Amino acid sequence: MSEAAERIRRFAAGHAPLVKIEVASARGSTPREAGAWMLVGPDKAFGTIGGGQLEFLAIEHARRIAGDPSSDPSMSVPLGPEIGQCCGGRVDLDFCLMSEAEIEALIRRVEDYDRANPHVYLFGAGHVGHALADAFRALPVHLTIVETRAEALADFDADTDARLAAMPEAVIDEAPPGSALIVLTHDHALDFLLVRAALSRNDLAYIGMIGSKTKRATFERWYVREGGGDPANCARLVSPIGGGDLRDKRPAVIAALVAAEVLRAVL
Repeated sequence: MSEAAERIRRFAAGHAPLVKIEVASARGSTPREAGAWMLVGPDKAFGTIGGGQLEFLAIEHARRIAGDPSSDPSMSVPLGPEIGQCCGGRVDLDFCLMSEAEIEALIRRVEDYDRANPHVYLFGAGHVGHALADAFRALPVHLTIVETRAEALADFDADTDARLAAMPEAVIDEAPPGSALIVLTHDHALDFLLVRAALSRNDLAYIGMIGSKTKRATFERWYVREGGGDPANCARLVSPIGGGDLRDKRPAVIAALVAAEVLRAVL
């Protein structure tokens, strides 16, 4: 069972009766999309449909339904002056008083959704690699960390997909279409080999390499002259990752910017 599914199960076990609020439709400017949901118990909620007055009204109605199941199971909310919000759209909500079977169905739905999440591969588990792993942990991606050094993987949790690979370029062939590859090993020559292998595929959503503009220029020269690559392919490489004008280069700062960059490409 995925971590997200396990959290739902724990919340459901301790917060009955439970009502699910789901965005049935979202028109115009809205804080969440159709299909977004949250669970509401007697004193706590799990998840969000967008916050603000919209969510406050929805939670209030959900608790009304928990006490009186004959209450209206739907609500249409204009996100304007009527409720003190200025999004300008309209959200239609569905409410469901959850049975055990419906909780299990929601868990299966979350697990199916998790399986469809895009894959992100980190090649290198140095300081920035560890920071990126932390940044991606709470995001809707499947993260795989690939390293040639066993000691670099020692600090990761047991549930982390961390792979020790003598030939990490072979992992690139396994990446599903639409994956993101971030190259930040301890060896520039290895970085170049990995990026060349990544650029040989045309179905990846993001290919990034840590380093400076000088490193990128050096790679491009090597890629064309010695790597046998098409110079047009270099346009698909993001390097430096996280933006070339970054002033604060602490690993956590780089990781936050790179995570945002990757999510724009894969989601």
